[in-house]
Amino acid sequence: MHIGYIPIPTAEILPRALEAFRKAVPRVKLVLHDLSTDELIAGLRDDTLELAIMVQPIGEQTAGIEFETIRNYVWCVALSRAHPLARLKSIPLEKLTGERLVILSRKSYSEYHRILEQIFAPVSGKPLIAMECDSGASLFMEVEAGRGVAVVTTITKLAAGKRLVYRPLRGTTEIQLVGIARATKGDVTPAGERFCAILRQISHGADKPKRR
Repeated sequence: MHIGYIPIPTAEILPRALEAFRKAVPRVKLVLHDLSTDELIAGLRDDTLELAIMVQPIGEQTAGIEFETIRNYVWCVALSRAHPLARLKSIPLEKLTGERLVILSRKSYSEYHRILEQIFAPVSGKPLIAMECDSGASLFMEVEAGRGVAVVTTITKLAAGKRLVYRPLRGTTEIQLVGIARATKGDVTPAGERFCAILRQISHGADKPKRR
């Protein structure tokens, strides 16, 4: 069973889902494919992927694709600890206009650019693009090094940890939806449906406090 995914947005639920699935269905071999959103969509359409765990497709990506939301995350600002804006408890959207922004590359993360356009649509000024990065790891490193700030979601904290500081972004209602995508005309095997059920179950419990 071939499953596509995007690493950071799925970091909260995918590892636990994989563990639970392999215990429940040990005879099924599940192969993961770390791909960009556009590559995931292509894989679903040409039937090389059975499912994709990813952010919500938008625009032309939605043609022939069904998407089921299982998690959502709000947007925030990631900064180095030495950045002047790190002193604020939250950062208004207007404060980012004129700031140097570290972003993900358009080639691999086209949906990220579309979301940024929606986030900054209400304000007249725009951030200055300091650089584009080809991965989340590179983005974290550049922000930590002081190249600029980044607009990310709260799930990013799991990947970058305490290397950066995060402040809520005020002035936007945009959220990042994460879920299960499949081809509208594709066939999902019983094992695939079982994996979806496990993802839903784990996601439903993701907000529950851990027992001590």
